[in-house]
Amino acid sequence: MEKSKNQLITEKSIRLLQQNQYTFHVDSKLTKTQMKSWIEQFFDVKVEGINSSRVARKGRRGKLSLNSTSKKKMIARLRANYFIPLFLN
Repeated sequence: MEKSKNQLITEKSIRLLQQNQYTFHVDSKLTKTQMKSWIEQFFDVKVEGINSSRVARKGRRGKLSLNSTSKKKMIARLRANYFIPLFLN
């Protein structure tokens, strides 16, 4: 899916993996229900809930701005006994 850009790997997202939560950068126009259905179909898992937030871009001189091209971050919380393999060899 072209709307899901990539999985986000940071210190916080690695801590969230222990709680069965996965973080993705997605297209700013994507809704929670669209993301939930895509994750359930693509990874064959059951999603319990999704949290989303917009990530502000730094403009010139360090000013933060939210515009239509800003990124959106979604955290998908999976049901028990489900997981998404992060690194496939």
